Amino acid sequence: MTEVISDRLPLERQNPFDPPAEVTAIRDKAPISRLRFADGHLGWLVTGYHQLREVFGSPKFSSSRENHHLLDPRFQGSDDPGNFVSQDPPDHTRMRKMLQGQFTVRRMNQLSDWIGEIVENQIKHLRSLGNRADLVKEFTLPIPSLVICAILGIDYDERHRFQEDTEMLASQNTSPEELMAALHRIRSFIGELVVRKKANPGDDMLSGLLVTGGPTDEEASNMALLLLLAGHETTANMLGLGTFALLQHPDQLKILKDEPEIIDNAVEELMRYLSVPHFGPLRTALEDVEIDGHVIKAGDTVLAHLPTANRDPKKFPGNPDELDLRREAPHHHLAFGHGIHQCLGHQLARIEMRLGLSRLFQEFPDLRLDVKPEEVPLRTDMLLYGVHSLPVTWSE
Repeated sequence: MTEVISDRLPLERQNPFDPPAEVTAIRDKAPISRLRFADGHLGWLVTGYHQLREVFGSPKFSSSRENHHLLDPRFQGSDDPGNFVSQDPPDHTRMRKMLQGQFTVRRMNQLSDWIGEIVENQIKHLRSLGNRADLVKEFTLPIPSLVICAILGIDYDERHRFQEDTEMLASQNTSPEELMAALHRIRSFIGELVVRKKANPGDDMLSGLLVTGGPTDEEASNMALLLLLAGHETTANMLGLGTFALLQHPDQLKILKDEPEIIDNAVEELMRYLSVPHFGPLRTALEDVEIDGHVIKAGDTVLAHLPTANRDPKKFPGNPDELDLRREAPHHHLAFGHGIHQCLGHQLARIEMRLGLSRLFQEFPDLRLDVKPEEVPLRTDMLLYGVHSLPVTWSE
């Protein structure tokens, strides 16, 4: 009889950079396992790289929240118009097409110099603080926040209108009432923004969407909300956790300092090695699908586990549990997903990571932790993993 895994998947890390050992053991035993969801549904947990890529690439799986069974019932809800992450074709295709032109490699490369200026300003800000700072507060969070605010046409001084609430939405400890209140406040803020942009459009992505008349106001609001949430939380956590990982792997940090041209490969390896989502996303089978000898029945919900899939030794040769900035083809990771729902802003995230990490260690070559490694507070209480703060110091 196949072992059934509880819906209470562990989040605690024995090593701050490794997936929970219990989930790694599940993958090593069986890359596809039965998983009991919170409502009692018997679905699946996919921890193997090849199996997960097959799920992500198959049109036989739905991304619609209305089809899913959930691990966390707080997030039960309908598919909001414009939230293309939880939509299937043709709605997903229509929504994503409206934004695709804004996120091409060419367009992102055009933004590179501008993002570089944002990074330089934060470097100067760090210098102004003396010789110690919380890197999350002063560097790794402001950079993606400034970028996504500018892209959406949000005044950065208004970030207090959403930043605390996005933290509440991402917390594992937020009550259903607190979650709905936070979501309501952010929706109100975005709704006001849409009204302002329609009356006085600017040179930003949200104005561009509204001027074309493509989406409805509700769709545009939900698209902006999705980009706001996804556009700064994920990259901020990768920058913070990536810096922590490099500081704890001095041999790899030396490679990056000695061989700055390796930065692109280093960014890919860090994303493979760290994979900030604890787990997810969800998919639900629209019809019976056979994957790796398992028949996933129509209506079965599948939970992906990205951190273990990105450490799968059947995909990544050598020792995938080691950080290796010279690793061959680390870009094959699934940190941005795969298939039609691959992260739309993956090129933007890569540029922010590349410029942020390069300049940080160029400007502060002796950057080091200002606390013991075990004192760095980890985000095991949040939907996205990372560090709550990263106290660092350097020579003036």
